[in-house]
Amino acid sequence: MNQVLSGRNLTLALPAALAMFPSATPQQRGAAQDLSYGTLRFYGEIDAYLVQLLEKPLTDDRINALLLVAIYQLSHDRADSFTVVNQAVHAVSQLKRPAPKSWAKGLVNAILRNFLRQKDQLAAKLKSSEVAVYSYPQWWVNKLKTQYPNHWQGMLETGNQHPPMTLRVNTQKISMQDYCQLLTRQNIETKHIGTQALVLTNPVPVEKIPGFTDGIVSVQDLGAQLAAHLLEAQAGMNVLDACCAPGGKTGHILELADVALTALDTDETRLQRVQSNLHRMKLQANLLVGDASTTDWWSDGKATPQLFDRILADVPCSASGIVRRHVDIKWLRREADIASFTRQQAKILANLWQMLAKGGKLLYVTCSVFNEENQGQVDSFLQNNADATQLSLELPESYVPTEITRINGQLISTNAHDGFFYALLQKN
Repeated sequence: MNQVLSGRNLTLALPAALAMFPSATPQQRGAAQDLSYGTLRFYGEIDAYLVQLLEKPLTDDRINALLLVAIYQLSHDRADSFTVVNQAVHAVSQLKRPAPKSWAKGLVNAILRNFLRQKDQLAAKLKSSEVAVYSYPQWWVNKLKTQYPNHWQGMLETGNQHPPMTLRVNTQKISMQDYCQLLTRQNIETKHIGTQALVLTNPVPVEKIPGFTDGIVSVQDLGAQLAAHLLEAQAGMNVLDACCAPGGKTGHILELADVALTALDTDETRLQRVQSNLHRMKLQANLLVGDASTTDWWSDGKATPQLFDRILADVPCSASGIVRRHVDIKWLRREADIASFTRQQAKILANLWQMLAKGGKLLYVTCSVFNEENQGQVDSFLQNNADATQLSLELPESYVPTEITRINGQLISTNAHDGFFYALLQKN
């Protein structure tokens, strides 16, 4: 908690914290993860409660974090109130280096019991603060208000929900009907949406998903599954998947068409994960470590390097469209970060464009909902590149309007899918 609020990514901070307790059971580790994610998901609201309950800010960040977690449990968890308070008080006594003062246990006990007694009155006072009501930074709320005047509240609320677990079935190996029957025999309930997508009623560990280890099925959000379809890669084409890790879209492209695929990423460790996923799916690609904003990896001394017929540019972004999966994002991001991302995106887009063959198509993708990174970025590119045309997006026929909520190329996060942006560009 404290590490995230200090600027460290939760996916790094949480494993490091859990590593300090090697004897913890899988159940305890799972509970710690749930509490961490839940507290950060509703941090704006919970912190506002705590501020009201304290006469002055606490000087011990550990006790402050402990109180935030306990208030999350009392507000959003199903745990027994008496148990939560007692466990929080006991946890204070276990803190070391330095040990808390003798009054700390009494303080924690008093604050949590006051919260239980005054919850309704405290909640009423929160209504004047949008940070507390929606649990997002004010700049984030303001930006969505401006850019999505008819959708901003729903987008914020959806971002605070638990994300769906969605599967992508490789229909080259098994039909949707046969795979659904396989899940039914395993008592796994799903809903069939889109072309190859199944949403699980209740998430299950991937190792318990029938056919996962054999590459019959992969875990991928419905919105992300659009990328391979919109790219329109055909058999025999030379295709580049830039910024490819962790490889979900890479595998999907290969499932749909027999292409010569180059998968590029700057991080060798993340590229190993792509290789692992391709191995599981029994697929092959040319994996390269390289920066999509440079040509070093592409030209490599060649006088006329080979051009690509299709390029998937899944560029680095604010990740504002997948905040329900990465709850720390909204507290890590700063408004100034958006400008930094847009500069990087513009550099990547301009660089990849020169690698695209005439008549070829480039699919620009972000998992952001902020216009500066999306259509604003594309508009700027089109102004500077007369040989570029933005094509209309045609969803696969099997998708129905109720499954995908979008404004042109912008997918707005809903119960069915995360927030993504797609722009298909063709070189004249």
